[in-house]
Amino acid sequence: MTNNTNPPTRPRPSSAPAAPSKNAAVVALGWLHTARFLTTAPQLHFLPQLDVPEIAFVGRSNAGKSTCINTLTQQKQLAFASKKPGRTQHINLFSLGKQGLTDAVLTDLPGYGYAAVPKQDKIRWQQVMANYLVTRENLKGIVLMCDPRHGLTELDEVLLEVVRPRVEEGLKFLVVLTKADKLTRSEQTKALSIMKLQAGGGEVRLFSAPKRQGIDEIALLLWQWAHPTTAEPTP
Repeated sequence: MTNNTNPPTRPRPSSAPAAPSKNAAVVALGWLHTARFLTTAPQLHFLPQLDVPEIAFVGRSNAGKSTCINTLTQQKQLAFASKKPGRTQHINLFSLGKQGLTDAVLTDLPGYGYAAVPKQDKIRWQQVMANYLVTRENLKGIVLMCDPRHGLTELDEVLLEVVRPRVEEGLKFLVVLTKADKLTRSEQTKALSIMKLQAGGGEVRLFSAPKRQGIDEIALLLWQWAHPTTAEPTP
């Protein structure tokens, strides 16, 4: 007697994130394209109290933070990229949402770690950023920019330790490996594997503005962070 029972199928490996559907990515990118300047603040107490999800972009100066924000929002000069890295020392907020409605906010935190910035300024901004990341009530996610050619710096690791308790409580966390086009395919794979071990449970994505790499995946992830009760964006 022939046994027609099919063997159980093995689950697909989960090492690589599933590619988002084209429609979902288009909607997520359209949502990010609505980004517009909201306000800027030199200190935390100048920030408005908001009741919509806030997603913060952080990273060492020269890590490609401004390029990533501008690429995701499809706006060339939304985030200010100073010719002197580390000189932009304000917290900049950008509102998201169509038809005059704000349903989320992107926060561009000052780049840190640049050698030309006076030590007192470095210390002050480390304190401001740490306080923001620990105390901002409506903060729902953090995007850490990292140049994979250099890996995590000491200040990146300090930041990871600062946010770890909130991540363990459910705060979303993503490490974006910028300038991925500077790496070979094998180097990208290696950098991705290493960072997944270091990210402390956070997501990790490769990103390249010139190669348009990772844009759809990151856009959809940010949309999901801001709309946790909706499975996938639809037109």
